[in-house]
Amino acid sequence: KPGPAITVIVQKGPGRLGAERLAGAGNREAASDKRPRRKWEVFRTATAFYCGGSLMLAGHGGFALTLLLILTTTVLFFVFDCPFLARQLTLAIPIIAAILFFFVMSCLLQTSFTDPGILPRATVCEAAALEKQIDNTGSSTYRPPPRTQEVMINGQMVKLKYCFTCKMFRPPRTSHCSVCDNCVERFDHHCPWVGNCVGRRNYRFFYAFILSLSFLTAFIFACVVTHLTLRSQGSNFLSTLKETPLTVLELVICFFSIWSILGLSGFHTYLVASNLTTNEDIKGSWSSKRGGEASVNPYSHKSVITNCCAVLCGPLPPSLIDRRGFVQPDTLLPSPIRSDEPACGAKADANMVGGHP
Repeated sequence: KPGPAITVIVQKGPGRLGAERLAGAGNREAASDKRPRRKWEVFRTATAFYCGGSLMLAGHGGFALTLLLILTTTVLFFVFDCPFLARQLTLAIPIIAAILFFFVMSCLLQTSFTDPGILPRATVCEAAALEKQIDNTGSSTYRPPPRTQEVMINGQMVKLKYCFTCKMFRPPRTSHCSVCDNCVERFDHHCPWVGNCVGRRNYRFFYAFILSLSFLTAFIFACVVTHLTLRSQGSNFLSTLKETPLTVLELVICFFSIWSILGLSGFHTYLVASNLTTNEDIKGSWSSKRGGEASVNPYSHKSVITNCCAVLCGPLPPSLIDRRGFVQPDTLLPSPIRSDEPACGAKADANMVGGHP
């Protein structure tokens, strides 16, 4: 009587051909690890890079919404309002709208994709040397070493704060953005609507964007009202609104947008004329908002025209992070992560990189 059938499963190795393929894959991975890497590939912040590091963006949702609103309103205006207004009034209306639209889009893209003035983080060696210098300034073991420095700017004493993330003393008017996780020169604010910080290198583009957007919104709003008024001359106004629902949608969007945009433009015009930043104005750095005595703004040139020229017309400084540069193999890269290993041949010490007072 035959017994039960027994199935035997034999697992074979990769064989000669499989071993050669695995070896080839390992060689390719080793070769890819040895290729020169650019600095944007190892940039450890919340900023995202595109097009090989040429473009950078710190946020996506707000920027996409701003782009959608501008494109939707402008396209509806060109499709449903411009033909009627060009026939009834003048051909200059679509031409002016097109010029304003392209200027708004250009300023928006420059604001969003430009380096706002990010400062490179200190390397491990630089941070260790600075920590040792700070420790040497402490008067005793019971008193924590100072984490501020004082510099004189136009006769005004300005304090420089230590950044525990970037491991350096921030230059004047520099602040660390909690959203982008970067120290930004002449930090104004982080704008979610443009998806980037507004700082020294893109503030003029941001100001031109909100100013031109104010003109575009007001122009479209006036043209839409004119369109509805002309169409309702021979009929009832309510019936005209029912016949043009998309034009009414433009009117609603412009009506609720124009007040905030005009207010924002006026506020930043005041800041430009005073050579202030939003961060300084909110904190009351040079006023009596903190309850103390008002101090003089050391960065103001005592003239509205000079302040406007200094903020908007000065030479654009180069980017300091060199995001498309190659990483040197013997250079330690900046890292926001605390490391307990001794760096640069120094002995392990509790007061080294990442230590807190």
